[in-house]
Amino acid sequence: MLPVLSYQLADSIDIKAVKSILKFELHHHDADELFYTTGLNSYMYVFKYGVVCFCNVSLAEIPVMIRLMEPYCKNKYDQQLSEEFHIETNATEYKLGYNKVEIIKADMEMLRLIMLNVSQSVALDYYSEQTNKLLEETNYHTQYLEKHGRLDISGNNLKKFIGKTLNLKNRIAENLYIFDSPPEAWEDENLDKMDAGLKRTFDLQERFRNIQEGLQIVKDNFELFKDLLQYRNSNRLEWIIIILILVEVINLIIEKLFN
Repeated sequence: MLPVLSYQLADSIDIKAVKSILKFELHHHDADELFYTTGLNSYMYVFKYGVVCFCNVSLAEIPVMIRLMEPYCKNKYDQQLSEEFHIETNATEYKLGYNKVEIIKADMEMLRLIMLNVSQSVALDYYSEQTNKLLEETNYHTQYLEKHGRLDISGNNLKKFIGKTLNLKNRIAENLYIFDSPPEAWEDENLDKMDAGLKRTFDLQERFRNIQEGLQIVKDNFELFKDLLQYRNSNRLEWIIIILILVEVINLIIEKLFN
C-alpha cells in the first residue's frame, strides 16, 4: 500500500525558486507545478497554490523536504491543513473507496493523477476555511445593521473586504481544475475514469460550488453595504449643503437689517 499525504503549507509557493534548489529527478513541470521522483516508488508533487503532496515518502523524510521549501512559501501557515489517502497496487480491477483506491498498475501518470486530486481536496479545505471566515465577518456586520440600523465599518475597510473576496475567487479560478480533467486523462480511458471517480470520492465539484456560492454571498452583502455607505455619505453631503445655504441666508438677513 502506498500512502499519500498532502499538505497546505502557505498561500503560495514560488515554483521557479523551488525548482532551482530541489535536486530530485523532475518528471513534469510547468509554471504551476513540479512532479518529482524522490526515491524508489516515492514521489513529491509541488503546487503553486501552496500545496505539497507526497506519495510513499517516509514520515521522517517529509519534514526535511518541507523545510527545504519553507523559504519560498508566501504567508506560511502555523497549522498546516492536511489530507491522507492510500493506494493499493496490483489489484484485479480499479476500485475507489472512502479513503483509498485500488489500482491494477502503479504507473507514474496514474499516481500523479491521484496525488493531484488529493491536493485539490486539501486546497478546497483551505479555501472553504477562508470563505467561512469571510462569511462570519459578513454575518457580524449584517447582525449589527439589523440591531442598530447602521453599519459600523468604514468605506476603506469595506473596500478591503471586497478586494479580499475578489482575490480569493480569482485564486480559486486560477489554481483549481475541478471541472477539467488533466490533459493526460484525455488520451487514456483508465486515467479519465479514475479522475472522474476521484472527483466524486472527494466531492470536489460540490465543495467547489459551495465555496463559490459563499463568496458570492459575501460579495453581494458587501456591495449592498457599499451602497448604504454611499447613501449615508450622500445624505451627509446634502445636510452640509443645506446648512451652508441656511448660513448664507442668515448672513443676508443680518446684512439687510443692519443696512
